[in-house]
Amino acid sequence: MKKNPIENNRAQILQVLLDKSALKQDIADDAEKVFSSLKTHIKNELLELQKKITDKRIRLSFKEKGEFEIHVFIGSDVLVFTLHNNVFRLPDSNALWGTSYFKENENNGYFGVIYIYNFLAESFIQNRLNDSGYLIGRILVNHERHFMVEGKGTLGQLFQDPQQMELNDKIIGLIVQLSFHYALTFDLLVPPFHLMEELSVAQINQIGDELNLKTAKRLGFKRLAEDSE
Repeated sequence: MKKNPIENNRAQILQVLLDKSALKQDIADDAEKVFSSLKTHIKNELLELQKKITDKRIRLSFKEKGEFEIHVFIGSDVLVFTLHNNVFRLPDSNALWGTSYFKENENNGYFGVIYIYNFLAESFIQNRLNDSGYLIGRILVNHERHFMVEGKGTLGQLFQDPQQMELNDKIIGLIVQLSFHYALTFDLLVPPFHLMEELSVAQINQIGDELNLKTAKRLGFKRLAEDSE
């Protein structure tokens, strides 16, 4: 007797729910634990730095903006660490699908993602809403806690092989330190002269509050180090 197509479709839907949906939920739950550990390491690193720095002008603090976002004030910078609430699959074009780790189990290619953005501290302190921040790294963690980091500088160089890398407290602490270091060495650049040539009366009147010009680290002349990346 031919199987009822309605029942057949329902069986397929059930299988997807039991397999893929449960997998994504497991990854999301574990990514939340990773983010909680990340926050702990951030706070500990700030405490260690505070022990060595007596200059009160140097910012070393943090603000939690809900459960899945933390703003870290370090020197003249703010690092925003945020956990995305969705799970993502690597695109088919990604070369990692050609490795044994991903060929053997497609589930290994699903990741929770933590983003790391770099802003100027004054952008938040002065509420300069036109200012921009930049993505300097993102941590991708799968259901086995294998991970990789895409990012700028050393962040994007050390952690590129998820087959061999499993996230632990030591590595999370290292990622925090590398993020701090990159932000602190990524300097504010002089904007091109032509961008500053013309201002309206309204903009001049706002200088004491919020000058209506976008401020961001990448405005201006590129550094040689950036060009090499």
